[in-house]
Amino acid sequence: NKKLFLVAATVMGAAGVFAEAASGGSAGAAVFRPEELSLAHKMTLLALQVGLILFAAKIGGVLASLLKLPSVLGELAAGILIGPWCLGGIGFGDGLFKYGLFRGAELQMIADATGNTPFAVTPELYGICTIASVVLLFLSGIETNLKMFLKFAFAGSLVGIGGVVASFLFGDLCAVYFLPKFLPDTFGYIANDVATKGLLHAVMDPAPMFMGIMSTATSVGITARILSERRKMDSAEGVTIMAGAVIDDVLGIIVLAIGMGIIAAQAKATSAGGQGVQWAAIGMVALKAFGIWLGGTIVGIVLARRISWLLKLFKSPLSIATLAFGLSLIIAGAFEAMGLTLIIGAYVMGLALSRTDIKYLVQENLQPVYSFLVPVFFCVMGMMVDCRALCSRPVLEFGAIYTALAILAKVIGCAIPSLFCGFNVRGAVRVGAGMIPRGEVALIIAGIGVSTLVNGKPILSPEVFGIGILMTLVTTLVAPPALVGLFVSHKSGVRHPKESTAGSREICLEMSSPEVADYMLEKLVAEFRSEGFFTCLLSQEGAIWEITMDGIEIALRREDNRICVQCTPAEEAMVMTAWMEVASRMNDLAREIAKPIRKEDMGKMLESMNAAEKGHEGVRGYLRRFVMIPDFSASTKEEAIGKLVAEIAHACPEQVPDAAAAVKAVLRREASMPTGLDHGIAVPHGRDPSVKGIVGAVAIVSPNASIADYETIDNSAVRILVLTLANDGGQTPYLKLMSYISRALRANGGVERLAACRTVDEMRRFFKHTK
Repeated sequence: NKKLFLVAATVMGAAGVFAEAASGGSAGAAVFRPEELSLAHKMTLLALQVGLILFAAKIGGVLASLLKLPSVLGELAAGILIGPWCLGGIGFGDGLFKYGLFRGAELQMIADATGNTPFAVTPELYGICTIASVVLLFLSGIETNLKMFLKFAFAGSLVGIGGVVASFLFGDLCAVYFLPKFLPDTFGYIANDVATKGLLHAVMDPAPMFMGIMSTATSVGITARILSERRKMDSAEGVTIMAGAVIDDVLGIIVLAIGMGIIAAQAKATSAGGQGVQWAAIGMVALKAFGIWLGGTIVGIVLARRISWLLKLFKSPLSIATLAFGLSLIIAGAFEAMGLTLIIGAYVMGLALSRTDIKYLVQENLQPVYSFLVPVFFCVMGMMVDCRALCSRPVLEFGAIYTALAILAKVIGCAIPSLFCGFNVRGAVRVGAGMIPRGEVALIIAGIGVSTLVNGKPILSPEVFGIGILMTLVTTLVAPPALVGLFVSHKSGVRHPKESTAGSREICLEMSSPEVADYMLEKLVAEFRSEGFFTCLLSQEGAIWEITMDGIEIALRREDNRICVQCTPAEEAMVMTAWMEVASRMNDLAREIAKPIRKEDMGKMLESMNAAEKGHEGVRGYLRRFVMIPDFSASTKEEAIGKLVAEIAHACPEQVPDAAAAVKAVLRREASMPTGLDHGIAVPHGRDPSVKGIVGAVAIVSPNASIADYETIDNSAVRILVLTLANDGGQTPYLKLMSYISRALRANGGVERLAACRTVDEMRRFFKHTK
């Protein structure tokens, strides 16, 4: 894809140029160290940094979405560009920003003076990222589908285990063999360890081990979107990928827990003067780490309902979600104190709540926190990339090898077990390709590696951290086109296809707006949930849901103003029944809402409009675009609306290019609530994206004509029709305009005076003289 390579080349090129500019300055210059800043200055700097990061992350995410890429890629790229090694390292003035907003010039001076690259971001900013990582893993745990885990435990376990094992071994061995060749100054000791202590000792070194762990984590959100768009969510490959992703997440957390335990045991043995691999100590620590994870998970699941009951004592949904997140922070801190990492505790807490009735409440109420913190996290991860080192030839060459092996490992590791689960070669490769993307967990692991010190040095150097980011970016870019290409052929991926999956098809239901589609999707999912179905949110960004129970697998997703349902013909009746139930409830709700307005308060509201004299300035100009029809006739409401829209489209073709769409918009609004008022006034209106600005028509119904089916609240015959068309998304002064027209018609016998007009000029003079 040329666009992808163009974007990548632009980011890397700009990063290199700005990195050179940021690195200017003599090595011997005085260094203004962060500790010399007052607390007030630190907080000032933090506020400015976070504000800029929010804007950069949002812009990067939007640009990535426009290119049909995941927003995380744009957020990472934005972080690289504004980070301390690029734009954030360009200083200006002599005050707080002397060394750049992200103190990049100062970092360069420290690196030149000490020979070591300092940590790229301030502790305050990294603290915000740490909280963001807890949010990410807490919500990932909540979204974990334990029922799917159990239902597809065999196939999913084989695929997940195969992918994790292959990825870990490929990543670890790649680091052992190639790090000393491409980065001898930093990792030359690994080659010496292989020669003197054996391969096994080198494999257990913290840096190679962490590169293996970093390669294990799969991000299935992108795959879920592709499968849903290709209508393959309920295919054998789709179900296996989703189940394997659940296993993959759990195994990734276990591997991280064991890896951190092994690294801690090795560090302790080294500090005590031990030589060689201390297998007894490593085994005990690994067993302890696994035991803590397993024990914490079991206790959490067993006590989940009690925890839910305790949280529900606070009644307010926002309080429940806030305190649930507070518990995740406490458990995360406890796991860190026991020698594991924060994210493991956060995931365990989320996993415990994943089968409780407050699951969706917590997800919904933490969404604003997620929307604020997670883009900041991805942007800061990008800021930590040292683009000077990343753009060097050895780092790029090693990064290419590591990324290629990471892709190959997932394909081979997941495809081979799939062959033993009934898939043919085609299906096995599809499963492997679906597990390629790495995402947020890989970035969190990379962040842990670059911030965790072992014997005074970080586990991952800045160069290797950048390679981890590069691997995440490339796997996220490569997976979608590869998966789409593999599904171009409609040939089955299993050796013995089942008839039940052959008839799967997609139904798309179009709503009036994305907001309505969102609301209806939420209610449809709730309807299935109330019937005992298990609902799983596969992709928050893509709004993709999976509905499962007793062999039934239905995929739901929203695309703009459409709800797309993927199911078999046998399941289609069930989906439509659920849809009709939701629609019926919505209609009942609309009628109940309309009752007090239609029957009790409408008269008072209309009378109060007469007194509203302010706010009419400027709206008279819009009436000049209105078509005036002094002698109008129609026999039905639908005919009247069609004629009026046709007149408007004829008079204002640029404002109403699609008359049919405008008619549908007005009739759709009319169906939800009639627009007949009192004194023979009717105000039909509609909004449609095709309409430019606001236009309309005022029609006087001929004394010889009668629109019999046009209801009004006082049962009077319609004499005056005011039809208005406006753009669906733009801001238009519709309310002010209707207030002005209402005042004109109601003040001093306005209806009678307008009805007496016989020409277009008389009608325009009527509105012109209304104050």
